[in-house]
Formats: sequence, structure tokens, C-alpha cells
Amino acid sequence: MMRRMSLVLCALLLGACAAVGPDYQRPVINLPGAFPGAPADVAASEGIRAEWWKLYGDARLDQLVASALARNAEVRLAVARIEETDANLREAGAAFLPEIDLGGTPQRQRLSASTATPIPPSIPLARNDIRLTLGTSFEIDFWGKLRRALEATRALALGSRYASEVVNLALASLTTQAYFSLRALDAQIALTRTTLQSREEALTLVRNRARGGVASDLEVYQAELARADASIQLTELQRQRALVEHQLATLAGQLDLALEEGDLLALPLPPSPPAGLPSTLLERRPDVQQAEQQLVASNAQIGIAKAAMFPTISLTAYAGGQSTALASVLSSGASIWSLGFGLGLPIFDAGRFAARTQAAEARQRQALAGYQRIVETAFREVADALTSVQQSTIAELDLQTRVVAARNALRLARLRYESGYSAYLEVLDAQRTANDAELGFVRNRQLRLSASVDLMKALGGGWNRERMPVSSAAVREVSEK
Repeated sequence: MMRRMSLVLCALLLGACAAVGPDYQRPVINLPGAFPGAPADVAASEGIRAEWWKLYGDARLDQLVASALARNAEVRLAVARIEETDANLREAGAAFLPEIDLGGTPQRQRLSASTATPIPPSIPLARNDIRLTLGTSFEIDFWGKLRRALEATRALALGSRYASEVVNLALASLTTQAYFSLRALDAQIALTRTTLQSREEALTLVRNRARGGVASDLEVYQAELARADASIQLTELQRQRALVEHQLATLAGQLDLALEEGDLLALPLPPSPPAGLPSTLLERRPDVQQAEQQLVASNAQIGIAKAAMFPTISLTAYAGGQSTALASVLSSGASIWSLGFGLGLPIFDAGRFAARTQAAEARQRQALAGYQRIVETAFREVADALTSVQQSTIAELDLQTRVVAARNALRLARLRYESGYSAYLEVLDAQRTANDAELGFVRNRQLRLSASVDLMKALGGGWNRERMPVSSAAVREVSEK
């Protein structure tokens, strides 16, 4: 018993040794403390709730996003991948426990009586041999190969969850963007219908004036051309709306989706970007976290490759019984047992294991470069979204002024034409300018809303002030105080 306890104690001590290979440390990527154009007052940063699409106050949008997150095929695929990595993680954890197998080998055999060594008459030529054992095999994790494998598998499992969050964030963003596109097309269709009606009225007026000899045939043709242009524009906008509606139906998992017309201008304006957005917010982006877990897994793979260059130490054992009859196979006289110790050490491998280690180190450097690229891309996406939000907000006032001026110019051009002070060409030019101004205002509003969605996506969705990462500069400032 003492010898057995000593063996178990030695195994535990050996298993407690440090694992070979580098321990993971988060790489340092030099980023500015704040995004371009954002104030540097970190304390002024406020939170955005996780369901950020509800900030726009549209119940139909909320339903579509909820349906997309519940029914889209990409979500089901991400869930299945999480289940797969969870199963792999359980398998890796089970490697630390011995595997116990039940073995049974019942057989009946006959010996030859014509051998060179005669068999005594007391030994029957035909006999039974029944063997029943419980066996186990256990590899001692002396070099940390199993621990590194568990570390890599745990990182991949965590990465699959972040990948699922990436899918959810992208799906919510795509659905919201498509919904805004649909509502922008609704607003443009409504404006174009009004334009078409106005041009039909103008065509009727010009025709009446032509019958009275006041207007020429050229003015009639110009009015007909303007009316046809508005009709073609309306048809094209309706076609685009149908395509966007089909896209929304696919995203929401409702292929028979039919949305009633709405107005983009009825949606509330998005909240202004919080002041002092620190670049450390990028750490909470799910794609950045996923890339970091891939880096953790690649780092652990180096330890697995290095551990293969060291001896493999294992314990094997079995206990059971062997007899000629099943009834006595478990009796005291039929007991059998075995306890073994295995050691395997590669002596000559022609550089195979060293090459595997170098390949693992190269994959780790690839993962590091991928992580750096994703962080830098995330920083650029936030900066781009902030710029789009700010500039589209500034441009909206000028665009509204342009709409008012274009409508007044069109009204005066009509009055001048009807009074005979100007040609119909001025009316046509004023009509085109007014139409472009109204559509430009709607498209800028769509850009402003879409830019706010891009900002939410670039920042990884909602956050709160308490859970906001603290920049390294802020940590140094606190420590100095």
C-alpha cells in the first residue's frame, strides 16, 4: 500500500510541474488614447444600452431585429459551432482523468496431440479460457502537453462565443441598415409621387396654354419629358424598394415579409456620439476578442509541439479474473492483475518535432499579425463612423436650407411663367433643382442614421460607463496621484 501511495504521490508531483512553451501575454499595440475628432474627456463618456437599435424608437425595426437574431440561419450556424467547441473542451478536460475499460475475452480452444512435446493425459485437449478485466491507462502530464491542449481548446471555445457575438452584431447592423434603406426609399417614393403629380398638373397647364396659342409645342414636349422623367424615377425607386424588402425578409427569416410604407423623416435622430470615446473601447469588440483567443490558442500550440520532444510517461494497470468457467472467473484463485510504467523518448526524428515547433511558432506570429490588423481596422472603422456622423449632421442644416430655397425658386418660376415674364425652361430647371434638393435631404438623413449604426457596430454594440475599459494613460495618471 505504501508503494502504491508513493507512486500516486510521484505522479501528482510530476503533473504539477510547469508546462513547457511560452505563457500567453496580451500584445501591446500602440493606439492613440482617443479617436480623431473626439474630445479627450474620458469621464464624460456615457453608456449605450446593449439593444442599441431600440434607440431609434421604431417598433417595426425592433421586431425585425428580434426575428433576425432568433431565426436567421447564420445564428443557428454560430450556435452549432459553439456546441461543437464546448464538446471539444469537455473532451480535452477528460484527458486529465484515467480511462477505465471493461474487457472480456471468452474463448474455447483445442490443443494438438501430435506435437513434439506430448500433452499429459490429465490435461484436456479442448478447454475454455474466460478472461474478464478492468483496465486503465493514464498519461502523466509531466511537460504540460495536456494542459496546453486544454488551454488551446478553451480559447477556441471562448472564441466561438465571440464569433457568435460577431454574427449577432453584424446581423443586427445589416437589418437596421436595410430597414433605414427601405424607409429612405419610402420617403423618396412619396416625394417623387408629389413631383409626378406636380409635373402632370404643369403638363395640363402647358397644354391648355398651347391650345390658347400662348405656349409653343416645344414647351409641351418639355413638360411631357419632365413628367416622363418623374414617372421613370418613381418606377426605379419602387424596384429598389422591392429588392431591399426581399433582403429584409431573408435577414429576418420571414420570406413572406411585406412591410407597409413608412417615412424615414419620422424616425428620431440618433443620439450624439458620447464625448471622450477612449480607444480602449476596441477591446470589447467581439471580433477583437475572437482574434485574441485565436492568438491564445496558437500560443498554447507551441507548448504542445515542444512537449512532444520530451519523454512520454504513462501508467497502465488492469485487474480481473481468468478461469475455465464463467462462474469462477471472479473467485479469489482466478484473480489476475498487472501494473506497468511506460516511458517513450524520441531519439532520432530527423528534425520532425523541431519543424513542428517552428511551424507552431510561425502560426503564432500569423495570429499576432491578424490580431494587430483587426485592432487597427477597428480603430479606423470607429474613426470613419465618427467622421460620417459629424459631417452628415453638419450638412443637414445646409441641405434643409437648400430645400426651402429650391421650393421658393420653383414657386416663383411658376408664377413668372404663368405671368409671361420667363420661359418654361426656367420652370424645368427649378423643378429639377427642387427634386434633387428634396431627395438629397432624405439621402443625407439616411446617411446620418446609417453612420450611427456603423458607429454602434464599430464600437462593438452597447456598453456602460462602469464596464468601460480604462486606458493605460488613465491608469498611469491614477497611479501617479
